[in-house]
Amino acid sequence: MISTIHALLMLAIIVFDGVISNGERPAVVNIGAVLTYESAIGRVAKAAIEAAVQDVNASKKILNHTRLNLIMEDSNCSAFIGAVAALKVLDKDVITIIGPQSSTIAHMLSYISNGFRIPLVSFAATDPSLSSLQYPYFIRMTQSDSYQMAAMADLIEYHRWKLVIAVFVDDDYGRNGIYALDDELNNRRLKISYKIVLPIGASRNKISELLENSKSFGPRVYVVHASPDSGLKIFHAAHELQMLADEFIWFATDWLTTTLDTFELSKTYSLNYLQGVVGLRQYIPPSRQKKAFKPEWNKLNAGVPSSKMNAYGFYAYDTVWAVAHAINDFLDNSGNITFTSSDQISDNRGQMRINMMKTFDGGELLRQKLLHQNFSGLSGPIRFDGDRNLISGNYEIINIYGSVMNTVGYWTNLTHLSLSFPDASQTNGQRNLSSSKVLGNITWPGGKTMAPRGWIPSTHARPLRIGVPRRLSFVQFVNISMDNRTLQGYCIDVFREVLKQLPYEVPYQFVPFGDGRSTPIYWSLVNMVADNEIDALVGDFSIVLNRTKLVDFTQPYISTALVVVVPTKSTKSSAWVFLRPFTVGMWCVTGAFFFLIGIVIWMLEHRVNKDFRGSPKQQCLTMFLFSFSTLFHSEQEETLSTLGRFVMMLPSSIKGIDSLIATNDPIGYQEGSFALGYMANSLKIPRSRLISYRTPDDYAEALWRGPKNGGVAAIVDELPYIEIFLETRSGFGIVGQPFTRSGWGFAFRRNSPLAVDLSSAILKLAENGDLQKIHNKWFCRKNCDHRADSSKPNQLHLSSFWGLFMICGIVAIAALLVFFLQSIRQFIHFKKQNRDNSSITSCSKTIYSFFDFIDEKEEAVKKLFKQQQCSSQPEVS
Repeated sequence: MISTIHALLMLAIIVFDGVISNGERPAVVNIGAVLTYESAIGRVAKAAIEAAVQDVNASKKILNHTRLNLIMEDSNCSAFIGAVAALKVLDKDVITIIGPQSSTIAHMLSYISNGFRIPLVSFAATDPSLSSLQYPYFIRMTQSDSYQMAAMADLIEYHRWKLVIAVFVDDDYGRNGIYALDDELNNRRLKISYKIVLPIGASRNKISELLENSKSFGPRVYVVHASPDSGLKIFHAAHELQMLADEFIWFATDWLTTTLDTFELSKTYSLNYLQGVVGLRQYIPPSRQKKAFKPEWNKLNAGVPSSKMNAYGFYAYDTVWAVAHAINDFLDNSGNITFTSSDQISDNRGQMRINMMKTFDGGELLRQKLLHQNFSGLSGPIRFDGDRNLISGNYEIINIYGSVMNTVGYWTNLTHLSLSFPDASQTNGQRNLSSSKVLGNITWPGGKTMAPRGWIPSTHARPLRIGVPRRLSFVQFVNISMDNRTLQGYCIDVFREVLKQLPYEVPYQFVPFGDGRSTPIYWSLVNMVADNEIDALVGDFSIVLNRTKLVDFTQPYISTALVVVVPTKSTKSSAWVFLRPFTVGMWCVTGAFFFLIGIVIWMLEHRVNKDFRGSPKQQCLTMFLFSFSTLFHSEQEETLSTLGRFVMMLPSSIKGIDSLIATNDPIGYQEGSFALGYMANSLKIPRSRLISYRTPDDYAEALWRGPKNGGVAAIVDELPYIEIFLETRSGFGIVGQPFTRSGWGFAFRRNSPLAVDLSSAILKLAENGDLQKIHNKWFCRKNCDHRADSSKPNQLHLSSFWGLFMICGIVAIAALLVFFLQSIRQFIHFKKQNRDNSSITSCSKTIYSFFDFIDEKEEAVKKLFKQQQCSSQPEVS
C-alpha cells in the first residue's frame, strides 16, 4: 500500500515536472509576507499588500493568467517569532517573502532567505547595514537610512551647529542608524558628543531619567531616531522636563512623520508637545497613479478609520507589483519553479519537519529579475542600485508649529538642501549650504525664528584646561610669573576681554607650558589639543594650514605676516633741507615767497637795470618771469629728509624676500617659528642658510655682525614680533612687502562650539574698537612706522623750510631797507640843492616827488647831481 502511494506520488511529480518543462505557466505562485500587524507601519502595509495582490490578479497585463497566492504571518515585533513566521510561510513553497518592516527582524530573516535562496523584499527595513554583502538576498524596497542621515547631517551643518546629542533605541535599527549619522557628521567635521541609549520598551520614567541627565552636557541639539510605535514617549518626557523650550533644538527622523501621517489623532493633542520640532518625511512625488489610488484606499480602509496611508504603505503596495513583474520575467525566461532538498538542513532522526523544507532552485534568477526592475509605481520610479537599495533619497523637511506640519524645504541625494523640490536638470551634486538661503523659515522650540546657539557651557564637565606657552622672549604677548599665578600680556588681555562678550560663563584654568629657559615648541602644544590632553591654547599661535587640520582656530584677533628686517644707518635732517617733493601748502608758500622776492628784486633793479624798465605792463611781466625762473631754475641741492625724522639709507642690496633669496647669505628666524618650514619647504631656501635665534638681542647682534662676520643678512619673522623689536632698537628697518599674510587665533579641539562663539566675540571687539585699544596698550608706544623703505612719499612741509624762508625774508627786508635809506638820502640831498624858500611843499606832494625820484634811472640821478654840483661852483676870472 505504501509502495503504491509512493509510486503515485512519483508519477505525479514526473507529470508536474513535465508540465513545467513544457513551458506552461503555473496557475498559482505562492508569495509570503511577514509583518507586525498591530503597528503604525504594519496595519497600513497589510492593507496595502492585500490591495496590491488583488490589483495584480485583476490585471490582464501581467502574469498571463497566473495568480498570486499571498501567505501572510504576524511577527508580533519579535525577531524570534518573526523567524518562526518565516519558516511557516517557507513551508508553503513561497518563492518570495515581502517584509519585514523591522530592521532587527530583517537581520534574522536575511539569514533564512540566504539559506533557502528566497528573495526577501522589505518595504520598511531602513538599517544601512542590511545592504552589506552578507545578505545578498535582501532587497530594500524603501530608502536606506544612509540617505536620511546624510540629510540630517546637512541640516545640522546648514545651521552651523558642531555638537549633537543622539537619542535612539538600542537595537539594530537604532544603533546602525546612529552609526550612519556619526559617519556623515564626521565627514562634515561635526560630532555626536553624547548618546542617549534607550532600552527596548523603555518606560516613561526611564526615558525622563536619561533625558534629565543629558541637560548637564553642553549641546542642545537633539536627534531622535526611534520607531513610530514608541518614539512619541520621548517627546512627551522632554515636554514634561521643559526641554522643548528656548535654546533647545529637536530633530526627528522619518518615524515621527510616519506616526503623524498614520494615526487620526486630535491635532491639538498630538502636536502640542511637538512645537518647534523639525523632522524628515520620505518624499512621495504627486502622480496620476497616486491620485487614482486614494479613493480605493479609502474604500479598503473603511473598516479601520484610525489609519491613513503613509509613505511605507505606498512602498508596500509597489513591492507587490515589483515582485509580480519579476515573477513574470522569471516565468518568461525559465518557466520552472522547482525546489531541491538540501543535505545541510536535513534531519536524519526525523524529529523535526525541517527536512521537508527545500531551497528554491530559481532563487538567484528571480533575485536578478527583481534587481533589474524599472517601472513607475505609487511611490515614484522603481529602480535599484548596486547595493540592492531603491534609488531615491528624497526627503521633505517639515517643521511642526501650531496645529500643522509646515514644509520648509527638501533634500535629495543629488542636490541636497533646497527650498523647493529640484527638477531633473538640477543634478550637479554641488553643496554650498551657507552661501544662500536654501530653507524656509523655521519656528524653533520656544517660538523663536532665529536659530538658537545650540550649545551652552557644560555643568557636568570640569573647567577648561587652557594651555599657555611660557615664552623666553617677546613676553609682551604672554608673560607668566615664576609661581604660575600671574599671567599677563597682549594675548591674555584679548582672551579675557573676549570671554566677557559671551552671554554665559566659561570656567577655565590656565596651564603654563615651558621651563623658562626656552620657548616651548608650538607644534607639540597643538598636538596636545588634538590628543585631548588639554582643551585649548591661548597665545601667539599662528593660523597655518597644517595646524587647522588638527584643531579649530577662532577668528584671528591680530593680522600678521612674515617680514624681512635688515640693518640700516640714519642721517638726521635739519632745518636747511629744502629740496624735497613738496606738499600743496609748501608749494603755495614757496610760490608766494618767490613772487615777493621778485617784487623786491624789481624795486632794487629797475633804477640800474634796463631790463626792469619800460611801461608798467612790461615791468609787471618782467617781475612775473623773474619769479617764475627763480622758482623753477634754482640750483638743485642734495635731497635729504624731514625735520625730526630719520631717513633710512640701506647699506645692502636687499629690498625684500626675493632679493634675499637670490643671495647666498644666511637668514635668521625665531626659534620654533613656522617661518623655518615655510622658507625651507615653500621658498626652497636651503636649511643650511637658516639660523635660529631666541631673543631680540640675538637678532640685533646677528644683524650688526652681518653675514661676513658670523651674523646674518636679514631676519625673517612675524610682524608683531618685529614691531616690538624695532620699537626698542634703532638702526634696523623692514624692507619689501609682507608675505604669507595670516593671523593669530585661539586653538580649540575639533568641532568645539566655543571656537565659533569666541570668533563672534572677536569680531564684536574689532568692530567697537576695543581690540585696537588692547593693541595700542601693548604696542606702538613710540612709533608704529618701522619701515626702512616707506612706501609713502617723503613730502616736506613748511616746518622744514622756516630757516630758508627766514634768511630770504631777512635778506629781502635788509635789501629794501638799505635801498630806501639810500634813496631817502639821495632825495634829501636833491631837495636841499633845489629847495625854493619862497614855496612850501605839502607832505603828499613830497611823497609823490619821492616816488618819482626813485623811479628815475640811477644814471639820470647821478647826472642830475653832477649838473647841480657844476652849477653851484663860482666862476674863476
